[in-house]
Amino acid sequence: QVQLVESGGGLVQAVGSLRLSCAASGRTFSDYAMGWFRQAPGMEREFVATISWSGRSSDYADSVKGRFTISRDNAKNTVYLRMNSVKPEGAAVYYCASTTTNWGLQSAEEYPYWGQGTQVTVSA
Repeated sequence: QVQLVESGGGLVQAVGSLRLSCAASGRTFSDYAMGWFRQAPGMEREFVATISWSGRSSDYADSVKGRFTISRDNAKNTVYLRMNSVKPEGAAVYYCASTTTNWGLQSAEEYPYWGQGTQVTVSA
């Protein structure tokens, strides 16, 4: 049974930084790409970032490109999302997700496994 557990959310000041973590278990973590998505109240879940199985390839939503960094530590079965220069519109529940492929994709439909989410609140 695949389990994904996010942590690291909380209150961050606008233009501040935060690092989210997602611990995975239940299958060989290093075989699969991982992704981060977010969902603000009243909005659809949206793609944030994805990273390939090896960590050598990543992709970002245009809205976070240059400010957010996704990384992974396959020895620790953990994927991270470093968020710099956080904007007020970045307030959302952030979800970690796992694919069944080596390469990450932007569509949430490609991710069958999801964590419970971690709340990020941005203060002005």
